[in-house]
Amino acid sequence: MPFVNIRMVEGPASEEQKSEIAREITDLLQRVLGKDPANTHIAFEEFSAENWAIKGKLVKKLREDAQ
Repeated sequence: MPFVNIRMVEGPASEEQKSEIAREITDLLQRVLGKDPANTHIAFEEFSAENWAIKGKLVKKLREDAQ
């Protein structure tokens, strides 16, 4: 039973995009590893921009600086 956990900062991915990602990953696991899609689990774990840092800076600050 494959379990895929996708962690990301909240906001950039819509529900439709997450659905597409889930389909693509499920298809990939079926095609490459022969895994049954009915047994493939995918979790999207979203963090607030205040709880994720890149290159030593909080994403919230990076987004503010980009505006």
